[in-house]
Amino acid sequence: MADKLKDPNTLGFLEAAVKISHTSPDIPAEVQMSVKEHIMRHTRLQRQTTEPASSTRHTSFKRHLPRQMHVSSVDYGNELPPAAEQPTSIGRIKPELYKQKSVDGDDAKSEAAKSCGKINFSLRYDYESETLIVRILKAFDLPAKDFCGSSDPYVKIYLLPDRKCKLQTRVHRKTLNPTFDENFHFPVPYEELADRKLHLSVFDFDRFSRHDMIGEVILDNLFEASDLSRETSIWKDIQYATSESVDLGEIMFSLCYLPTAGRLTLTVIKCRNLKAMDITGYSDPYVKVSLLCDGRRLKKKKTTIKKNTLNPVYNEAIIFDIPPENMDQVSLLISVMDYDRVGHNEIIGVCRVGISADGLGRDHWNEMLAYPRKPIAHWHSLVEVKKSFKEGNPRL
Repeated sequence: MADKLKDPNTLGFLEAAVKISHTSPDIPAEVQMSVKEHIMRHTRLQRQTTEPASSTRHTSFKRHLPRQMHVSSVDYGNELPPAAEQPTSIGRIKPELYKQKSVDGDDAKSEAAKSCGKINFSLRYDYESETLIVRILKAFDLPAKDFCGSSDPYVKIYLLPDRKCKLQTRVHRKTLNPTFDENFHFPVPYEELADRKLHLSVFDFDRFSRHDMIGEVILDNLFEASDLSRETSIWKDIQYATSESVDLGEIMFSLCYLPTAGRLTLTVIKCRNLKAMDITGYSDPYVKVSLLCDGRRLKKKKTTIKKNTLNPVYNEAIIFDIPPENMDQVSLLISVMDYDRVGHNEIIGVCRVGISADGLGRDHWNEMLAYPRKPIAHWHSLVEVKKSFKEGNPRL
């Protein structure tokens, strides 16, 4: 029997027999063991891999990494599984077919993007009085909020970032297709229109309890829909929302990565329309940038403080040394803070960039990697800080 096993033709026949059935009682156990040893020897010869060399230049970065991460041996997923776990071609189970994607995030996004009917309005700018005229025309196919299968809708109108000037339509009883046909005037200089946003919030009136929010529409660029010189009718989908969005302002910064030097440069350019945090109606903003890895903050750096302004200009560069092999493991948390001489500094808003970030934060990061050595600048909207973003003492 041992001599027959040395014959390659015999081995090929036995190997084919094993592929036909794993559990066939016709194949002796000693034959199965011999074939298994042959496959294991053949697999070991194919499993010679090399690990990427690690530069000694970024030892300070590696020292801050979590212990379970091995920077000198980054796993790129190219290593073959052990030979004992390799199945044969027939009857093979493919684990990738049984993997289920996490749908929690997708469900939240789809719910947030859910349409709740449409709203029709028009815009026109009166150059003589320097006034933006918003005409709320009608809404269509609103969701029912009352037990009777109807709603009592009305619309609130803001011209952001100003929330002090809040205007609203009359309430229309028991209808899902209300016709408002009301005009609203917002005094604003023409040169400021490019920085303004129109915010429409649709509510269901309730006499005895809190009014239910149906949804909202935010028009970021007023000139996209019309040149404002003549009245233009606009239809927009009403997006699902449970509370009015808070406009915290925006920040512009550029990202630039030098792979040869392993250097990431974030240049904080400026902010605009920040939320007022002081009783004076202004803030004392500065920007804090935190380098995160695996949910843990490794380093933090910050800009200077700009006093009494909602539109600070910085033009300050913040540099981090990150090896190229670790760029897919890190992200940056950008926090705009309000300095307070007495008490804790308050967070105005945050944004995040990195492979694991969402939306523009991920796109900006990928664009930076696609064009090395070139600064890439974008405006980012600030959002409220989440619990997962909080970093302990806000004065840090």
